[in-house]
Amino acid sequence: MSILDLSMLTLGQRLRRRQLSVPELVDACLEREVATRDLNAFNEVYRVKAQHLAQASQIMLEQGYDLGPLHGMPIAIKANINLAGEEMHAGSKVLSGSIAQQDASVVLRLKQAGAIIIGSTNMHEFAWGGTTNNPHYGASSNPWDEARIPAGSSGGSGVAASVRSALAALGTDTGGSIRLPASMNGITGLRPGVGRLATDGIFPLATSLDTVGPLARYAEECEVLFNVLSGQANAGILQPLPDLRGLRVGLLEDQHLAVQPGVASAYQSMVAWFSAAGARCETVTFNGLEQAVNALVLINLAEPSSLHAAWLVEKPEEYGSDVRLLLQAGMGISAVEYLQAQRYRTDLRQQMMVRLRDVEVILMPTLPFTAPYKGQEQVRVGDRDDSVLTGNMRFNALASLAALPGISLPAGFDGDGLPVGMQLVGRDGSESQLLALGRLFQQQHDFHQRMPDRLRV
Repeated sequence: MSILDLSMLTLGQRLRRRQLSVPELVDACLEREVATRDLNAFNEVYRVKAQHLAQASQIMLEQGYDLGPLHGMPIAIKANINLAGEEMHAGSKVLSGSIAQQDASVVLRLKQAGAIIIGSTNMHEFAWGGTTNNPHYGASSNPWDEARIPAGSSGGSGVAASVRSALAALGTDTGGSIRLPASMNGITGLRPGVGRLATDGIFPLATSLDTVGPLARYAEECEVLFNVLSGQANAGILQPLPDLRGLRVGLLEDQHLAVQPGVASAYQSMVAWFSAAGARCETVTFNGLEQAVNALVLINLAEPSSLHAAWLVEKPEEYGSDVRLLLQAGMGISAVEYLQAQRYRTDLRQQMMVRLRDVEVILMPTLPFTAPYKGQEQVRVGDRDDSVLTGNMRFNALASLAALPGISLPAGFDGDGLPVGMQLVGRDGSESQLLALGRLFQQQHDFHQRMPDRLRV
């Protein structure tokens, strides 16, 4: 077993017992990055800087200066997050060469906790897309099948966390951009509720929807990162594991659960797991749920286009064709349409608040399908073709529109050996509860510990 297969908390114990050094850990991640470079997870690797910081971090530990559970841990950040002194291009040509003058708040928190920023990860241009097929920096590939997408927009972060070229990575989530890569790459991803973590220093997509959060193999790693990023004291102290007896779990109506067979099997298995442990699984209903994707698309068209309006006039040729078309389409959204979508959003959030009084979490698949092939625009689901773009949003729209936290957990594999993710959506401020549920699930299942063939030695 490679040291990279161990969780950060276990690695931290080894560091403090002098069974491992920070330079050895950082070099292991750097070597893994080289071995998996064909997946194009990173736009930039800060190799020399990371190695220098590893030496300094080791000296600090040896001298009794311990900054906490992230001390010496190699972490990657998405390319739309400011790291002072480094380029922040948000996956675009428009911002190419832009040097961040100061750290984003989340990066500053990571640094203060002793984390080592190992690199900047590839992303869908300006975070407006779910494939990470980037025309300027190349397409990222799924480590489970290099011919398939790793999802997006935080695709590079998902790949890096999956292959452990970084022990964890930060992504951003507007309509699913943390949860989608978590699902397709077989890892854990937490979308915090809107406003729970600071987004200053992060280039926005749709400001009323945007969040930032962690992707990692283990739910406990995401929990430590969330604790650090939210400024909690004693970030390494995890929530007690929950007792599932009497836990109320909401399930969507069957009519909303059209998914591929492998996804259906993983979903049914998780429902059975909850039920066998004494949880009460019950159906929750929503009025107008079939309009959620339309509302999310409208908001996700209008808000980015308002931000990019001047650049679309001045330098439209610098955008990739897919993102340019989406931004131009957004320019045609009327104020009436946008406000109608926001009104629907308000109503859906109110419905969610009511349902989440009766149940504590709502369980649903993260996606109706597993990773599509690169360039594939339609996926077969049941007896119809599903759009990759809107299919990505179907189950992710609820947490996004309601501004609530959601977590995607590895929960199985389909017939092609591709990972399947399941999503739990919780109440306002329930991130720690969701993470604790994730840890409990991972104590009893090993889906998160399985790895692509290319990593097996």
